[in-house]
Amino acid sequence: MAKNPDNRPLEDEAEEPVLLELTDPDGNEVQYELLDVVPYQEKDYIIVVPYVAGDDSPIEQVEIYRVEPDEDQDTETYVGLETEAEVDAVFELFRKRSEEFFDFVE
Repeated sequence: MAKNPDNRPLEDEAEEPVLLELTDPDGNEVQYELLDVVPYQEKDYIIVVPYVAGDDSPIEQVEIYRVEPDEDQDTETYVGLETEAEVDAVFELFRKRSEEFFDFVE
């Protein structure tokens, strides 16, 4: 059974994907599907892939962003990761949490 980002089983595997609209460095809005929220070293990280409606092709690469809360504005900012070690650690946690749902290729 699939799980939502809080690691709880989804009631219906055909449920609509969780979508986020993020702004790229050029100011363009890009839609992403949220695959998971991974906690690591007291921070949360989102695992996303670009979303294209009706596209069932295999996921070849994910994007990982650190969640930075902005309590003043009651919003969140998603920040790219700075080190390869951070990327590797968060991806490995995601892989372990999701290995029953995705076929990972080394």
